[in-house]
Amino acid sequence: MDSTHQQLYEFLEEKASFYNNPTFIESDPISIPHLFTKKEDVEIAGFLAATLAWGQRVTIINKSSELMQRTDNAPFDFVYNATAKDIAGFSSFVHRTFQGIDCMYFMLAIQQIYLKSGGLETVFTNGYLPNKSIKESICHFRDIFFGFEHLHRSRKHVPDPKSGSAAKRINMYLRWMVRNDGKGVDFGIWKEINPSDLLCPLDLHSGKIARKLGLLNRKPDDWQAVEELTDNLRQFDSVDPVKYDFALFGIGVNEKYF
Repeated sequence: MDSTHQQLYEFLEEKASFYNNPTFIESDPISIPHLFTKKEDVEIAGFLAATLAWGQRVTIINKSSELMQRTDNAPFDFVYNATAKDIAGFSSFVHRTFQGIDCMYFMLAIQQIYLKSGGLETVFTNGYLPNKSIKESICHFRDIFFGFEHLHRSRKHVPDPKSGSAAKRINMYLRWMVRNDGKGVDFGIWKEINPSDLLCPLDLHSGKIARKLGLLNRKPDDWQAVEELTDNLRQFDSVDPVKYDFALFGIGVNEKYF
């Protein structure tokens, strides 16, 4: 490792350690699943919060909190036992382009995944190929999730890597569920997916910083960029490359570094 590479490594380690801290939970959408301790509550709340995670973070947290309140703050019990009337009650929920009709389908699909497919972890794990791109896991989940009668408009709310989407929200959700470094931020409640196979969530903030640091050359924030960025991060930590998401996103949102 040459001196420039070493300096970048030390910088990324320092920033990742700083932002991978429970003090930042309150201002991040991950605060929503942190409201719960039951595994199924955490994974459902996390999936819904990640789904809504675009726009102002304060609004994301407020709307995710509203969604949890509509499940009586017991998302698993509510969804698992929901009647058609219960699900219809989400018809008035709106967050940006995520409309009531989308929310109703999401509740139905989550319910069916727990009733028929073993739950969210099982679906993601069944599509997982160890030591391969997590792309297969995401695509498998998406196929199962949209395997029930739905309006095509709802499909845009679960990004599709096969179409080139960076799938930032799903990669972020997988980071939450899979990583377990004992720092108290990510949950690490899914045990069958290896953190080394995760891909770094990529958005406007993290992409800008990654390019400034020379970690990403590709211009569009698409799936190819996600793979390029993560491959470069693996040079610094092949076991847990997505821990550097804390550094890239944290700098991009909180610091005027460049």
